[in-house]
Parts: sequence; structure tokens; C-alpha cells
Amino acid sequence: MFKGIKWLFIGVMATVLLMATVTAGSATELTMYYPVAVGGPLTSVVDGIVDDFMKKNPDITVKAIYAGNYNDARIKALAALKSGQPAQLSVMFSIDIYEMIEQDAIVAFDDVVETAEEKAWLDSFYPALMENGRTAGKTWGIPFQRSTIVMYYNKDAFRAAGLDPDKPPATWDELVAMGKKLTKPDGSQWGAMIPSTGYPYWMFGALTMQNGQVLMNENGDTTYFDHPSVVEALQFWKDMGEKHRIMPKGTIEWGTLRQNFLEGKTAIMWHSTGNLTAVKENAKFDFGVAMLPASKRRGTPTGGGNFYIFKKTSSAERKAAMRLIKFMTSPENSAEWSMKTGYMGVSPAAYETQKLKDYVKGFPYAAVARDQLQYATAELSTYQTGRVRKGLDDAIQATLTGSKTPEAALKEAQAQADRLLKQYR
Repeated sequence: MFKGIKWLFIGVMATVLLMATVTAGSATELTMYYPVAVGGPLTSVVDGIVDDFMKKNPDITVKAIYAGNYNDARIKALAALKSGQPAQLSVMFSIDIYEMIEQDAIVAFDDVVETAEEKAWLDSFYPALMENGRTAGKTWGIPFQRSTIVMYYNKDAFRAAGLDPDKPPATWDELVAMGKKLTKPDGSQWGAMIPSTGYPYWMFGALTMQNGQVLMNENGDTTYFDHPSVVEALQFWKDMGEKHRIMPKGTIEWGTLRQNFLEGKTAIMWHSTGNLTAVKENAKFDFGVAMLPASKRRGTPTGGGNFYIFKKTSSAERKAAMRLIKFMTSPENSAEWSMKTGYMGVSPAAYETQKLKDYVKGFPYAAVARDQLQYATAELSTYQTGRVRKGLDDAIQATLTGSKTPEAALKEAQAQADRLLKQYR
């Protein structure tokens, strides 16, 4: 009898081990690339969400790979596809949509969702954030680390200059007037700084929208770089440094601007809301966050990264990738992501979670980027987007450094964009 029980026990254990081996072997494996554009400990936040997902979904393993900035993430993801060891999904620029479609690299989420609940999920995000994720009647990108440009300002510097710390500039004229009072003659503190390296076209999209003009059409095949309102916006940017002297002449570095603000070298900076938590944790002075000022209207482009699923994936991998994306963009996780980084919650439901409600109540600046969505437009995105964007970036920097006039620089950028986009019309 003892021997019978012994062999029964051994048989049961063998079956359990075999089932565990089969289960482990059948787990869907995902590789995901993601970027970080604003610095800080965002990698640990992403890793934490991914680890939580795997605990709750033991049939899926995820290898999350930090890939550098947005351009690095796109390059590495595409290189992996060509090498035969592709990732299944990636967070990349929301504006990469046309390039990814043209290269036949991604699959539309409409072709992955199956249930009514999943289809409804595609419509659960803020419409302004979806403008860079949809084209040709399909959804290609799901918003994740999304942003608008906001205005950070040093309230202590405002007080020292005799300005009301609770009334930041709401118009271009007020920005100039206050900027002059905030600029110190010895150059130790500038009134304002707008970064013009890294992503100059993004900042410029805010200025042009404030002046009543978008940079491209919704089909990604036409740009308006030489429109009079666009030229006027670039002239204003140049004038802030050369005529009004409220910011340094020439270019201002994206990567060091946040530190310049924290060190008191500028009283105002325009930057991504993705910097919000870092500023909150590191500022040694009283600071505020406000919407960007208006010319003809308020305006900002949205920005940041979307999730994409690559086409070289099996049906099981696509479904697993969508489960991961749904998890990472769920109201609870989106709320947590927003609080830890400063990026926006990507859906209205995120702001209905109790923890984000409480956080916004105690720190109202966490809602500025969301509230600014009513004035937002899509970020510059076209076919041949890298080359079109570079043409505009070069025009902006040529103007700010004084080598070309705004009109000449933008006319040249528009001519180049026309040559590149003609085939898509």
C-alpha cells in the first residue's frame, strides 16, 4: 500500500511539473521599446508598471527596453524589425504615425480589437490626443506618455519684480511686459526662455497656433510654413531675444532648460508637462504652472508618445500586446503615471480616479495640461515627417541665429516640404 501511495505521489508531482513546464513554455513573450524625453527616473516607473502587469498576467512575459529619446526608440525598433528579432510593440513619437504606415511596420488597432468593450476602449481617450493617432479612418496609436507645452514660472521672482505671483502672462504683450521686468541687467536672470533645440518645431507649433494658424493639414500631405501668420509667429520668437531682450539671443538648449529654471536663470520657461513632477520635487522656490499665453487665441500642440503594435507579430502576440497597452493606459495606471511623471492622464476616466482627484485637489497644477487640451492642436506630423520636420527646425534655428529672415527661412522650408509631399496628394 505504501508503495502504491508513493508511486501515486510521484505521478501527481510529475504531472504538476509537466503542466508547469508546458505553461511556462507557452507564455507569450513581448519585447517593448520605450523612450524618455525629459529625463528623471521614468525608467523605474515604467518597469514598475510592467512588473505589476506580469504578476497579474503570468501567461505573458514582457521585456521593457529603455531606448533613449524618441528618435532613438524609432531607430532601434525599426532596426530590430529588419534584423529578424523584432519587438512586438513600442512607445514612439505620436508623430511617427505616417512613417510607420508608409513602411508597413504597424498594424491598426481596429484590426486587433474583437469585442464591443475593446472597440469602445479605442474611443475612451481624449479626442485631442487621438488626432496624432488616427488617420484614414483607423486607429494606429494609443496615447501613453502624452503632454502639452505649459508655462512654468518662478513666483518668488515675480514678487521680487513687483509682479502679482498669481497672475502669469496671459497674452504675448503681457509676456513681453512682464519679461522685461523679470530680466536682470547683469544677465543673471532672464524673463523667459523657450527651448529651440531638440524639438524646436514643437515649441513653434504653440506660437503659430496662438497666432491662429496650424502647421499642416489633417491628411499629412500639406504644410503651411510660409503662411503670413506663421511668419509673424517666428518673427515674434526672434524679437523676444533681439528686440525685447527678455530671453537670450540665438538658440536655447532643450536638455538644460529645466536646470536653468531650477537654478533661477530664467523666471519663465516653456516646457513639456512631463517635467512637472521633477520641478515639483526639485524647485527650491515657490513656482506656478499656467497655460501658454495668447496672441489671437491660446494654443499648444499635444506631444509625446503613443503605443504602436508592429505588423511582424503573431495573432497571440498582438492580443498580448493589446492587453499590456490596455493595462498601462487604464485609468488607475494612467493616474499613477501622471502623478509620478507630470505627463497627462490620457483619458477622462483617469481624472475620475480617487487618487488623481485627491492629487489635483492638493496640487492643482497637475490639471493645467489637461485643461489646456481645449486649445490644443495635433503636433506637426506628415508623410516624410523626419525630413519635413528637419526643414522647419533648420528654418527656425537659421532665423534665431540671424542667418536668415523668418520669411526667407520659412519660404525655403515650405518649398522643400512641397517637393517631399507632392507625391502623397
